[in-house]
Amino acid sequence: MELKQVHDKQFKPYISAADIDIQVKRVASEINKDYAGKKPLFIAILNGSFIFAADLFKELTIDVEICFIKLASYKGVKSSGKVITAIGLDVEVYQRDVLIIEDIVDTGKTLSQFLPQLSHHQPLSLKIVALMHKPGAMIHHISIDYLGFTVPDKFLLGYGLDYDGLGRNLKEIYQLV
Repeated sequence: MELKQVHDKQFKPYISAADIDIQVKRVASEINKDYAGKKPLFIAILNGSFIFAADLFKELTIDVEICFIKLASYKGVKSSGKVITAIGLDVEVYQRDVLIIEDIVDTGKTLSQFLPQLSHHQPLSLKIVALMHKPGAMIHHISIDYLGFTVPDKFLLGYGLDYDGLGRNLKEIYQLV
């Protein structure tokens, strides 16, 4: 992997595609075991989680459903502090096992605002699946049930993560130089 230029910023290699694949398979294996005989509903948070959600789904062997919502709090390389719902939930979650798929949990702001709204619909269980977690950035405590990587409080790019719309299509994850 080499340095990547996106807009006005340089990014260096951080997590390889092979390492991502290993963690996705491990997380899927844990979910397959924990939800054997059940039919959970996955809610993938767009835009960032779509690649992780797709790869995770390819590894799931249980019966599953998925829907997508769009929540956003980033502009550029900083969180705006405001969570915007652009596409809402259109599936019944009442008495369902629900797993939320996130690309990265950093401040916890997005989930801290969405989880109470979702809990109001009385799911049977509610778990968080995240590819990455930045404990150093966390402001709102969010418990992550299935986690791929713990990462430093650095701006990351690739595998669904973007910088002002670009870089999501990179197979690896890069870190801001």
